[in-house]
Amino acid sequence: MVKASYPCLWFDGNAQQAAEFYCSVFENSSITATNPFVVKFLLNGVEMMGLNGGPQHTFSEAVSFVIECDTQAEIDHYWEKLSAGGREKMCGWLEDQFGLSWQVVPKVLGELMSNPDNAQKVFAVFQQMKKFEIAPLLEAVK
Repeated sequence: MVKASYPCLWFDGNAQQAAEFYCSVFENSSITATNPFVVKFLLNGVEMMGLNGGPQHTFSEAVSFVIECDTQAEIDHYWEKLSAGGREKMCGWLEDQFGLSWQVVPKVLGELMSNPDNAQKVFAVFQQMKKFEIAPLLEAVK
């Protein structure tokens, strides 16, 4: 029986720095164990592990973490913190300073896109955005 499963993120010798950064961005987060090779941490209650693996492997957009936000203030917070030193991309995607990809999205997006009458209008609005703005998405369906 599997006791636990959690993501292991491969870093180039800076897993501790990354874990400290992520724990500063997300509430209810903390480093739980460290040694020279790995750092374990809870990220908003989700167990994670950072591995000091070296330069052999890097992150790609093939794996990303999604942050569903209830408010524009939450979107702004995560966007500002996680994109600092990284790269802003289109449609709520960003790459943080460590190269890890994140999607910062409004929770209401799923509901807006599930209505076939609204999906194209909403899509047309958000494909023009880097950081999601909730107000224009809601305006598109009025």
